[in-house]
Amino acid sequence: MKEQGVRSEELEGRRPARSFQGLIVWQKAHTFVLSVYQTTKGFPREELYGLTSQFRRAAVSIPANIAEGFRKQSKTDKARFLNIAEGSLEECRYYLILAHDLGYIDKASLWDSSEEVGRLLNGYRSAILTSNSQLLDSHS
Repeated sequence: MKEQGVRSEELEGRRPARSFQGLIVWQKAHTFVLSVYQTTKGFPREELYGLTSQFRRAAVSIPANIAEGFRKQSKTDKARFLNIAEGSLEECRYYLILAHDLGYIDKASLWDSSEEVGRLLNGYRSAILTSNSQLLDSHS
């Protein structure tokens, strides 16, 4: 059974990740954060405490919540933290639209990255909730 956005080896049992860094979804979310930091370096100085700060904080929240949820014992708790990460991702998508509309960026490359992270988050959360095995439980 392959969930959308989750590599089949994660579901078919090669091995569950030993740490949050082993999760593909975390790796992609971390890459997204690095891209947000790089992109926001070019924002106007007057945005430092506004859009730049808000965008970075929301982006960091994505992999941070994936990491926090990784060690939660129940599937429900794990899924809740992934859902929080999804909310932060949506917030970032708004900041992409705003930054684009203000003429600060061409949103295409970050938008594509956000879509990939969104697919992975959704797939991983769904896989955790529908799994009958301990496969997706990180340390059970």
